[in-house]
Amino acid sequence: MTRLITDVAEAAALLRAGELVAFPTETVYGLGADAQNGRAVAGIFAAKGRPQFNPLICHFASAEAAFAEVVADDRARQLARRFWPGPLTLVLPRRPTSQVDLLAGAGLDTLAVRVPGHPLALELMRLVDRPVAAPSANRSGQVSPTTAQHVLEGLSGRIAAVLDGPPSEVGVESTVLDLAAGGAALLRPGGVPVEAIEAAVGPVGRPLPLAAAAATRSLRSPGMLLSHYAPRLPVRLEAQEVAPEEALLAFGPHPLPGAGTMWNLSPAGDLQQAAARLFAGLRWLDAEGARLGLWGIAAMPVPGHGLGAAIQDRLTRAAAPRDS
Repeated sequence: MTRLITDVAEAAALLRAGELVAFPTETVYGLGADAQNGRAVAGIFAAKGRPQFNPLICHFASAEAAFAEVVADDRARQLARRFWPGPLTLVLPRRPTSQVDLLAGAGLDTLAVRVPGHPLALELMRLVDRPVAAPSANRSGQVSPTTAQHVLEGLSGRIAAVLDGPPSEVGVESTVLDLAAGGAALLRPGGVPVEAIEAAVGPVGRPLPLAAAAATRSLRSPGMLLSHYAPRLPVRLEAQEVAPEEALLAFGPHPLPGAGTMWNLSPAGDLQQAAARLFAGLRWLDAEGARLGLWGIAAMPVPGHGLGAAIQDRLTRAAAPRDS
C-alpha cells in the first residue's frame, strides 16, 4: 500500500533503503529511486511500465554534487550558475568514476543531471546524499502528475510512498539540453525557455526529430518518446471548432463556441499559467469526457514562444499515434 507522508527524513530513509518514493518538484512530481542501486532503478521502469531505452534524469542537491558524476565544461557551469536550482537538465559525458547505475542512463556514455528548484526536493536530495533518479511519477505515456493525488491515482500500490507537497508551480518538465557532443542541442523544451539559454551560451540546435530518435531506440534524453503525455481520449491539435462529441482544451479569452465540457489553460492568455494547468487539464478532460461518453479532446492553438514551445511539445506528443 502506497503511503502519503509529510516527513522529508522518512522519505529519504525509504530512498536509501531502496524503495521508490514520489516527491514534489517545481516542474512535476518525480518518482525517485537511489540512482546507485540498480534494483531500485529497475523498480522505476517496472512501476511506470517505462521502456528501458529511455534514460532517467538524476537529481542532486547542488551543482558540485552533479558535476562529480559528469564532465562539466565552462558552458555547463555557466548554465548551472544561471538556472540551478531550477527546471533545466544538462546531458553531459559520464565520468568513468561515476557511481550511478548504468540502467539509470540507459547504458549510454552520458548522464542527464539537474538540481531541482523546490525546497522539499532540495532537502530530500541533501538528506539522501546520493544521486536520485527520478522521471515523472506516472505510468509511462500517461499525463504527468502535478499533485500528490495525481501520483496516487496512477501509481498507488506500485511504490512505497508519496511525499506530499503543494501543486507543482511550473507544470511542465525541465528543459533538457545536450552539451555532450561539443555543441548545444535542445532535446526537450520545458520550464526554461530556449531563448533564455541562448542568451547565456549562444545558439541552440535540435539534432534529431522525435520520430527519428524514437525509431533508433537510442534516446539521449528523457521525454523524447513521440507518443507521450497521452490521455485515453484522442487529442486533436490546432482546433478551430469543437464538435459536439469533443471536450475542449481552450486557451485565451475567446474559447471556441459550442463546447459543453471545457478546461481553459489560461483565460488571460498567460503561458506560465497555461503550463502550470496543462497536465491537470488533460487529466480532467480525459476523465470527464470519458464519463460523458465523448470521443475526443479538441485543443486550441497555443503560441509557440517561451513556455508555449513546451506546451506545444507536450500536446504534440499527447496527440501522436499510440504504440500498438
